[in-house]
Formats: sequence, C-alpha cells, structure tokens
Amino acid sequence: MSSLNKQASKKSLRNSGGLSGGPQVGSTSGGPSVKFARRTSSGRYVSLSKDDIDMSSDLSGDYMNYTVHIPPTPDNQPMDTSIAMKAEEQYVSNSLFTGGFNSVTRAHLMDKVIDSEVTHPQMAGSKGSACSICDGRVMRDERGNDITPCECRFKICRDCFIDAQKESGLCPGCKEPYKVGEYEEDLHDYPTNGTLASLPAPNGSKNSNMSVMKRNQNGEFDHNKWLFETHGTYGVGNAYWPQDDFDEDGDEAVKAGMLDHEKPWKPLSRITPIPSSIMSPYRCLIAVRLVVLGFFLHWRVTHPNNDAIWLWLMSITCEIWFGFSWILDQVPKLCPVNRSTDLAVLFEKFDSPSPSNPTGRSDLPGLDLFVSTADPEKEPPLTTANTILSILAVDYPVEKLACYISDDGGALLTFEAMAEAASFADLWVPFCRKHNIEPRNPDSYFSLKVDPTKNKSRTDFVKDRRRVKREYDEFKVRINGLPDSIRRRSDAFNAREEMKMMKHMKESGADPTDTVKVLKATWMADGTHWPGTWANPSSEHSKGDHAGILQVMLKPPSPDPLLGSTDDKIVDFSEVDTRLPMFVYVSREKRPGYDHNKKAGAMNALVRASAILSNGPFILNLDCDHYIYNCKAVREGMCFMMDRGGEDICYIQFPQRFEGIDPSDRYANHNTVFFDGNMRALDGLQGPMYVGTGCMFRRFALYAFDPPMVDKMDEKKDVKHGEDSETPALDATEFDSNLDVNLLPKRFGNSTMLAESIPVAEFQGRPLADHPAIKYGRPPGVLRAPRQPLDATTVAEAVSVISCWYEDKTEWGDRVGWIYGSVTEDVVTGYRMHNRGWRSVYCITKRDAFRGSAPINLTDRLHQVLRWATGSVEIFFSQNNAFLASKRLKLLQRLAYLNVGIYPFTSLFLVVYCFLPALSLFSGFFIVQTLSIAFLVYLLLITVCLVALAVLEVRWSGVELEQWWRNEQFWLISGTSAHLAAVVQGLLKVLAGIEISFTLTTKSAGDDEDDIYADLYIVKWSSLMVPPIVIAMMNIIGIVVSFSRTIYSANPQWSKFIGGAFFSFWVLAHLYPFAKGLMGRRGKTPTIVYVWSGLIAITLSLLWVAINPPQGGDGQGVGGDFQFP
Repeated sequence: MSSLNKQASKKSLRNSGGLSGGPQVGSTSGGPSVKFARRTSSGRYVSLSKDDIDMSSDLSGDYMNYTVHIPPTPDNQPMDTSIAMKAEEQYVSNSLFTGGFNSVTRAHLMDKVIDSEVTHPQMAGSKGSACSICDGRVMRDERGNDITPCECRFKICRDCFIDAQKESGLCPGCKEPYKVGEYEEDLHDYPTNGTLASLPAPNGSKNSNMSVMKRNQNGEFDHNKWLFETHGTYGVGNAYWPQDDFDEDGDEAVKAGMLDHEKPWKPLSRITPIPSSIMSPYRCLIAVRLVVLGFFLHWRVTHPNNDAIWLWLMSITCEIWFGFSWILDQVPKLCPVNRSTDLAVLFEKFDSPSPSNPTGRSDLPGLDLFVSTADPEKEPPLTTANTILSILAVDYPVEKLACYISDDGGALLTFEAMAEAASFADLWVPFCRKHNIEPRNPDSYFSLKVDPTKNKSRTDFVKDRRRVKREYDEFKVRINGLPDSIRRRSDAFNAREEMKMMKHMKESGADPTDTVKVLKATWMADGTHWPGTWANPSSEHSKGDHAGILQVMLKPPSPDPLLGSTDDKIVDFSEVDTRLPMFVYVSREKRPGYDHNKKAGAMNALVRASAILSNGPFILNLDCDHYIYNCKAVREGMCFMMDRGGEDICYIQFPQRFEGIDPSDRYANHNTVFFDGNMRALDGLQGPMYVGTGCMFRRFALYAFDPPMVDKMDEKKDVKHGEDSETPALDATEFDSNLDVNLLPKRFGNSTMLAESIPVAEFQGRPLADHPAIKYGRPPGVLRAPRQPLDATTVAEAVSVISCWYEDKTEWGDRVGWIYGSVTEDVVTGYRMHNRGWRSVYCITKRDAFRGSAPINLTDRLHQVLRWATGSVEIFFSQNNAFLASKRLKLLQRLAYLNVGIYPFTSLFLVVYCFLPALSLFSGFFIVQTLSIAFLVYLLLITVCLVALAVLEVRWSGVELEQWWRNEQFWLISGTSAHLAAVVQGLLKVLAGIEISFTLTTKSAGDDEDDIYADLYIVKWSSLMVPPIVIAMMNIIGIVVSFSRTIYSANPQWSKFIGGAFFSFWVLAHLYPFAKGLMGRRGKTPTIVYVWSGLIAITLSLLWVAINPPQGGDGQGVGGDFQFP
C-alpha cells in the first residue's frame, strides 16, 4: 500500500503509558489507557515498542506507522493551550476506536473513511496538508485551515509538534522556540462573523489553568464563562456584574445579570381543554351506555334460551367479557386535552441576544438523538442515511446536538453509508438552512409533488436546488453501489493476501500442493480489516461475535457560528452557518454466551456512550425509517420540558405518522384512533404511553430515579440557600435516599465518568428559574459555556461502557434504562417511569413531527400486530402487570395499562362470538329464545349510544369517520388472527416453556415496480390467516344453508334467520378488507373463481337440505317432491 513505510518512523518508537484490559477499563478515575496504532497490511494489531524493534528488526517493512497515546497526567502535559486540545480532538475524530471484554482499547488512525473525497473539516478523514516531517496530516481548525503554531508557518502534524515540544521546544522549520499564544493570529484570519473581538485574558495571564479552562473551541478566551465564574468586570459596553447583593455561590449575581424583570413572564406551553359542548354529552353518553349495558346483561342472564342453552351460555359469556373490555378502553378517555407551544417565547428566553449574551449563544440544554439499525439487508442503508441527514439538519443549536447511530449488526456497509451521509451533509445541511427547506429528508423533499418554489424568494434558489439535486442523485448512486464496492475491494485485498502467503510458502520451502488458507476478510477503505461483521463470518467477525466499535464521524462543532464561503463550493454559503452537529457511529460489542437483549440492549449502550461523550440532558430516539418531518419539532418538545412544572416530565411522546400507506388505509396502518384518540386522552391523565419511536426522554428519568419532590427540596433549600427559585446541583444520593454512593457501581456499572455525569445531566435538564413560582430550576445562562473537546481517554471510556460485560451484576435493563424481558420493551419502559410518579406529555404539532414507513401488506401487518400482542401477553404474566403497580400510578392510568395486558385475551371470546352467527344459522336457534321487544330495545339503545359516542369521539380527536371504521374492521381481523396466536404463544411460553413462531412464505409477489402500493397486493401465506378464513366460510355457508332451509320450510321462521343473518353480515363486513387482501390485486382474480365459489355454495346448501330437510307443522318433511335432476 501507498502508506506503507520500510522504516519505522519516530512515532512508532513512542512507548505506551500502559494498556488495560477490558474489565479494568473505566474502573479508575483517570479513565482507561488508549493505544493508538496502525494495523499491519494483513489487518493484524501489533504493539511495537523499542524492545520489540530491537528484538525483531526485520518486522518494520510489514508494518504501517503507529503512535501510542500517553494518558494526560500532571507530569505529562506538553502544553496547556487550546492548540493541544484541538490537535487531540482532531486526532480522536480521525480514529476508529475498538475494544471490549478482555481486549485492549485501541484507536486506529484512519487515513480515509470512504473511497470518495471528504471535505468538511469536522468529518473523520477530511483532506488536509501533509506534515513536513512525516506523512501525517497537519493540524486544522474548525474551518479546515492549517494550524501553524510557529510564525514561519512550518507545517507540522500533532505528533511531531508534541515531539518538538518535549524534546527541544524549537520549531523544526526555523529552529526558533515556539511562542505559545502568538499562533492565534494564524488561526483566525477570517472575519469574526459578528462575534466579540478578542480581548486579553484577565490579569495578563496566558498560561494559567484558568486561562486554559476558559478557552472555547476556537482557541479564543471565553469571556462569558470567565465573567460568570469570576464575577469580573470590563466596564461600560461589556457584561457587568454587580459588586454587591450576591452570595458566595453567585446565585443572586446570575439572577441580576441574566434576568430582565421588566419583561412579563410568559409560559412556553398551554393546555387547551376540549369544548364542553363536546365533552359533556360524550361523558353523559358513556354513563348512559354503561347503565344500559348493565341492564342488558342482567336481562340476558335472567332470560336464558332453554332450547339452545349451549348457544346462550357461550353468547352471554362473551358479552360480559366485551362489556368489561369496553370499560377498560372507554373510561380512560374521560379527560382528553389539547396542548399548544409558543416557539417565539422559547427563542426569547434561550436564544435571543442580551447585554450579558451579545452573541446570542443558546442557553438550551443539550439533546442526544439515537437512531437504531440492525441489518442493512432488511433496513436499507439509504433509508437510514436519509434519516441521519434529517437529524443533522434539525432546527436546534448545532453545538447542543449530538447524533448517535447504533449498528447492531456491525456491518461495514452501514458504517460507510453513514460516512457518506456525513460527507453529503456538508452540502445538504447548509442548503436547508439557507432556503428553509421542509422536510429535511432529501429523498422525501425531492419526491414532493408540489411546486418547490412556493414561498421561496431568493433568486438563487432554483440554481441551488438543481445543483443539490444532482449531488443527491450521485450520493444515492454511491450508497447503492457500496455493496459491490466493498465486495470488489475485499476480493482484491484477499487475493493480494493469498499471493503473499503463497510467496511466503514458496520461500520457506513448504509443499506447494498444500492449500493456502487465508481468511476471507472484509476490508475498509484505508486497506485494513473491518473489526465488525465480515461478509464471510469468522471467529470474532460475525453478527454475534465482534468487538465494540466507535467512530466520531463528525467531531463536536465550535460554539459560535462559522459562515461558509464561495471557494470550492457548489453552492454559495457565505451567509449560512456551515457547522454540523456531532455524529457518532456505535456498534456495541457482541460475544457468544451473552444475552444482548436486542433493541433494548442497543439503546442502553447508546445511553451510556452518549453520557460519556456529550451527556445531553434529553434523548430523542428514532427508528431508522422514521425521519424528522418538522425541523422545529424538537423545539416544541423542549417547550414542555423547560416550562414551569416540567421538572417531573419523564418523556414527550410524539404521534407516529406514516408515508406510503394506500389511500383507503385498508389495514388501519395509520392507527389514528390510537394516536389521536387514546393517546390524547391519556395526556389528560398521567401521560401517554411510550410507543417505541419519536419520543424525547429526560435522561435522568431513564436512570431509574424518582421525580424531584419539590416540596421536600424546598425545605432543605430554604435552610441552605434562602428563598431563591434556583436549586443547586445535587448528588445522586439526594435523589434516592436508598442509594448509597458505594452502590453506584452496582446500579450503573463501574464507570466513574458515567456516575459523575448523572448529576450534571439532572441539573442541566431543569427548567429555567425565571419566575418565583418555579421552585426547582437552574439559573439562566449556565448552559452557554462551550462543550469541552473530546480526548482519547473520554472516547476510550465510551468504548468500555458498550462492552458486553459492562451490564453484568448491574441494574441496566432491570431497573435502569430500557427494560429487558419483553418484545414490547417500549411500553414496559414507559410504565416503569409512570409507576415511579413521573408524568409524560403528548405533543401533537401542526406539521407532523416525524414520518416513517409501515407495512401495507396483510401478512406483514398481521405479524407486526402479533409481535405487539405477544409483548402484551408477556406484560400480563410479569411483574409489570398494572395490578401490581404502586400508589403513584393514577387510577385511570392504571386501567389503561391493565387494558394493554388484557386486550389480547379478548380474541378468545371474539373468535367464539364470530362463530355464533354461523352456529345459529346451522342449528336453527338464536342466542335468545324469541326476538322480544325488550331485547330489541336494549340492542337499539346500545347501538345508538355506540354511534353517538363514535361521532363525538371523532369530533374531539379529529379522527375521520372512515378511519374509525377501518380501525373497527382491523380490530376484528387482528383479534381473530394475530391476537389469538399471541395468546396461544404466550400461554405455551409461560406454562410449558415452549416458544413457537409463526413463519410466512411468499406465494405471489407484485411485479409492478412503478406502483408504489405494489406490496399491498402481495399475497403471503401464513398460519395466522386460518381462523379468519374459517370464520368467513362458516358464516357464508351458514347464511346460504339457513336461507335455503327457511324458503323450503312450511312455517318459515324469518325472525331467527334475520337475526342470525344480521350478525353474520356484521362479521363479514368487518372481514371485508381481509378478503380483499386474499384476492390480491383487483382485476387479477379470474372470474371463474367467483363462479366456482357460487356453485360450491349452492351445491352445499342443496345437499344440506336434501340430507336434513326442514320439518313441517305435522312433522312431515316439506319439499319432498324436489329431486336432483
């Protein structure tokens, strides 16, 4: 390879400060040691020290350059300035970190991440000038400009710079001593973009620790932070701290300097109640129907059908259960609410410039966004890449955002697709900001059928859009070509390794007939082995057996805006902030013998890794196929968290909206009755359930702490801090009296960095203490300080917490984070939070917050519902049953969670009840002895109440009547198929320990690629379809048989036939979408099928009449003269 050197460079002679194994990583306060290394051309890691080279001098030709990072200690600090911090962060962002159980944490410096060119300076592998001493890359600033620490502008990389500092302190170019602090002119030749001019550090101290700590990521002295922590003054025209009226903590000073008491206080959110003209009749009808239902069931119990007691017993049992199920579903809907937010007030409080914040640096808390994927074959990388691009372009302070992608499959295809997405974001994100693009998923945006120039006034929009569209098409081609590119690259490198092995065997005199055995590895773009899953799996390189991988794709941005330029750019971004949010690729370690707990385990790994790297107080999780459709949605969610009383909100749940659904929504994929009805109603109680995606969590709530008890904390605060509305940062033990400091490792693991991040996340996630009524808040302005740069120790700690051993003997998955033990881990996780006293909020935005995809094929939809119902059965038989909930769970909220665990069991009664009309028609008996007036009146009242309730529910929820009817239809379809299978599966698992699965096979497939709804017509056979098919056939044949028998009867009893036929038609009407799904594409079913079906039905009915002719009044058969021709 081109980067191979025949001689070991001087970097390769630097010794490690010590290596640590997997379990020991993170156990000490100093963090783990990290080994920076380059792998050999064969992909092996080898540690070369001076002793190693002395012992084996002939090895140097086969190895690439490597360096060893020495952990920072008080006696090993070459220079305490921002240039070293910048260089360290750049070095870290260009390294692929790997590690795990009983293995060394390594950082592999990557010359290139993808085959295509990388230009953004934040991205790993971005281009740069070469070092004048070695083949390394010159240090760069946030704009990608070379950092030259000497006036002679001698280009030098980070390693050589540190070597020069340690050895002589002289510049290798001009041989003059480095003058610390004078290089800053070279770093900032560009305009300051409206920021304050650089001022000298206080007291003229250049090398003091305070001066270093107060520097921002641009290398400039951070005067805002210095003023806040030292209460210094610069005089008129700058921020001024009053010299009196503040305590030793400076709380009063913060309040006086940051708050403007002349402005009236405004709330960030409001609750809008449903009009009483709708809710009063709605609640009244619920009460009326409940009373009528009680009288009806009493009448049914006291009036049995003695002619068919078996039929009556089955029907009354089912009806009593349906009444109980209706109560569980309907009663929690008594208090629905609507909510609204005020984004203008949010901007005014957190982002607007002020005398103390002239640059308008944001005071909003950090936000970490999680995206999970597991298999690039089932979840296309292009879909995931578009989701990532929508996240990177979200309208939120860039320096406050961090995006994490969890690749549970450890696939190189996903890794390189994410790197391509990060590279394309350099163009896409500024384009979205410049022209206010919505949606910010490029695939969805360029697929819009509306006029793209609508509401666009910039003259260069059309030109910019055309250029970005061309670049996006090329981006898609690169993504689609990645599988072939990786395969060809791997084949080439594997062939080279085979040739080298054959040459070695020939030189060593081995038998030429021996087979050359070389592992078929998967190779990265820089010519080294991929540490994750290989295309040809082998030991330590398969889906269930690979090391933990962490790559900072985009390093943290600078705290202040960086305007673009027109140089070498496709689009003019000279007036646009070109910074990108931090983006991290994570693939947790997997080893045989460990239960990795699927998605829940992956999410917990992200929680720990993000706590180390960014520690955003709030977390938003999305599925890989759910993208941000409204770029301001996260701001709307933050309005609730930062508003008065928001300290006890555990999460903000957004409704799920879907694209690609057929216009008629045949199988109720939109699920609007649940998302706009049930969830909105729960919002008026303790809050909506967590439904797996589109949810913004409070990180502190995920750590299994109880919500803050404001009243109790007020007593302690009044004693210690007076009557302030601000509560100081607390220790973890102050939130949980049962938590001992010594037991923190038992709950959270042995990472001290993780433990130390907990109170920080809690404090930063509090609402703003800008009103006397806010008893539990934080002072304004404390979150304007820039984020600390990443260093190798921090990233190595993040690698250690995603190891497979880390959760051993901890409470992760049992109490902390996402809860294990159920396929519906989302519902269980939300239930645990509500059970501890937290509340949640449902945020419905005018423009959909997120959009995703859903299966529109019948079989796929049934299997999706099967998974949900199976999880509900598991919840019912576990400790998460709402019967066992604490007193902190409100009564109506408890009923809602009870319904979650009980609703699948309704299928047992529903299947029986759907067979009753057919049995009634076959036997000639009805569920009641006679169709009396009382029965018909009760039936009429119940039906009228049902219709009236549906109309009112449609009005307050905004659900269309057709959507309500589709939901009713699919309730019966799923209840007679997937829910029934889930109950059987759950009972076998709980009672007998037998696990069964319902597989599907494709019988026919849609062949029209131009039809976006082609999947709707694909017919896949599944055992789940058997019960609905049998029910439909039984009811159809029953109607035909009963009709024929009634016609031939001497005394036809039309009342019984009409009663049975009415309920049969009720069943068949609900099964109509199921029948359409079985028939496939309209017009594709041959007409002869319908003819044959009709002939078979008529023949069966005539056969039944001939075998069992109806009896006349005298006991003789009627119609005996009829004979078959």
